Amino acid sequence: MEHPADFPDAHRRHWKDAELLYAQGRLANADHLYGFSAECGLKAVGQSLGMPLRKKHVQEIWPICAAYFQGKLGRRYLQFLPPGTPFADWHHNNRYAHRGHATGANVSPHHQAARAVRNMVQRMAQDGQL
Repeated sequence: MEHPADFPDAHRRHWKDAELLYAQGRLANADHLYGFSAECGLKAVGQSLGMPLRKKHVQEIWPICAAYFQGKLGRRYLQFLPPGTPFADWHHNNRYAHRGHATGANVSPHHQAARAVRNMVQRMAQDGQL
């Protein structure tokens, strides 16, 4: 049975689990969850701003959200996102890849970008918008 999406909750859940795995040096699974955490956070903010949601993953939705947040309602939150597309090299199918492909060098930017999305979601919640 498929349950309805709850993007804010999924964002927080994936973030917490990613942080636990990251602290234990389990970079491959942490990286995977950082991507899903960021994706769900972006979708939570986008949904709150009236953005039509698409079935896309973080590497695809990041630039779409960044462009959408340029609007007057989203500018306050856009400042939290780092420039560019930090998840351009992330892919949901990497869950099948060997763990050796996840290194500190490629996980760290995803970790930082997911943290930025987390800060954006927290600000939106503080503003009563989420």
